[in-house]
Amino acid sequence: MVSKPFAVDLNKPIVFQVGHLGEAYEKWVHQPIVTKDGPRFFANDFCELLTRTKWWVIPLVWLPVVCWLVCISTQRGLTPTEAALAVVGGIFIWTLLEYCLHRFLFHIKTRSYWLRNFAQGKHLSLSTSWLPSQAPFGWATPCFSPSRYSYSVCAAPALFGGGLLGYVTYDCTHYYLHHGKPSKGYGQILKRYHLNHHFKVQNKGFGITSSIWDHVFGTFPATQVSDISR
Repeated sequence: MVSKPFAVDLNKPIVFQVGHLGEAYEKWVHQPIVTKDGPRFFANDFCELLTRTKWWVIPLVWLPVVCWLVCISTQRGLTPTEAALAVVGGIFIWTLLEYCLHRFLFHIKTRSYWLRNFAQGKHLSLSTSWLPSQAPFGWATPCFSPSRYSYSVCAAPALFGGGLLGYVTYDCTHYYLHHGKPSKGYGQILKRYHLNHHFKVQNKGFGITSSIWDHVFGTFPATQVSDISR
């Protein structure tokens, strides 16, 4: 008797399900999930609470931290111009980190049950109706540690603040691209570009806030979807 292939039940928590998809994982991970409130991740209510935050909480919590970090740099002797350049540098570093995380972690090709659950959980959590406000805590350490030792003590806080500002921009932009309806301008271009990645060419177009690194690393898609109504 041939057993039926495993299918994810969206009426149940998806974490610990997707790891069982086997060879069907690559196909499933690129399908749109349309639910009113987004899929539930965990059966445990406390764990589920930690994965969900209203979109506006992200800038509300982290933008004051960005300002505080920049103030530290100016108090340590950086001029406003130097602090601004450090922030821009941090944003630039973030765009590369954003690209690498999306390409090599969220789209990791693995047979590992646990890695599939983790990668898909993070990928989905940033495109549903809520956002994880705790994410900067996990990403701050690898971002901040190099800045402490690679740059002056004065510039390090502003540099990290720029990276954090880049993260906030990325998080809110990603949410908007999935739930907003831009009719023209750069927002429309970004939404078309991102939906092209999700629904047409999943191995291209890994940039969220910018396509610069897709151009640099040769992953800029040759074609774009014309319909951005999803």
